[in-house]
Amino acid sequence: MERIKSITPHEATGKSKVLLDDINKILGMTPNMMRSMAQSPAVLEGYLKFSESLSAGELSVKLREQIALVVGESNGCIYCLSAHSAIGQIIGMSQEEILDSRRGESCESKSLAALRFAFKLVTMHGRVSDNDLSQIRRGGFTEGAIVEIIANVALNLLTNYFNLVAEPEVDYTAVPSLIEQQG
Repeated sequence: MERIKSITPHEATGKSKVLLDDINKILGMTPNMMRSMAQSPAVLEGYLKFSESLSAGELSVKLREQIALVVGESNGCIYCLSAHSAIGQIIGMSQEEILDSRRGESCESKSLAALRFAFKLVTMHGRVSDNDLSQIRRGGFTEGAIVEIIANVALNLLTNYFNLVAEPEVDYTAVPSLIEQQG
């Protein structure tokens, strides 16, 4: 049950209305997370701009989704796991690739290095070691790509934490956390 009220595009006003209308035009829907973020147009706009900016970076859409999945799983964020599993399917990821990403695994060595680094960032609260940085560099990532991995983790931490607090209704087929499935 939502704990931060979502705003429908019809009841939104001002900057929130403009942003929600733009989202609906682009996606053909207005995700509940964004409707809840619209309580603060500054937060919604910041999230959208950050996301858009990172989409123009050097990391592939697939790797950005893989990072979103490992971060979402690390935080047990059902909303984000569900959304990014659906997006993963849309961009052509198999169910196996989606599950592997959630576990921090990949059959591609470069993706594996990125997922391990992203997982370390989350679990170590950003306090990675010199060895962790050496490993991601040996994995084939430039300094710019490493910075983008960090930024993508931060973006997903924002949405994970937001959704864990707000508890918006999941817009996609709900995907349980792997941790919940084991318990």
